[in-house]
Amino acid sequence: MDKKEESTGERKLQCSDVSKCFELLESILDGEMGDPGKEMMKEKLAKCQPCFEHFHLEQAIRELLKTKCSKQAVPGELVDSIRTKISDIK
Repeated sequence: MDKKEESTGERKLQCSDVSKCFELLESILDGEMGDPGKEMMKEKLAKCQPCFEHFHLEQAIRELLKTKCSKQAVPGELVDSIRTKISDIK
């Protein structure tokens, strides 16, 4: 990160390792990372716009599915299908 980004607090517009970061953020949303993961997530989201957007989109999808699929487990295939369709639209 260059000094200008650090001093202004701006997020970078491109992620250096999108797939790894998205996997990490999804693990955190799944509750697999605990408190250290949450702290890491806060730092990552503060610095990286693509990760920030992905996290909030993923969080919104999960919340929507929870409310629409009450008391039923959401099949992983459904989540993947919705995520793929949203990515295709972008």
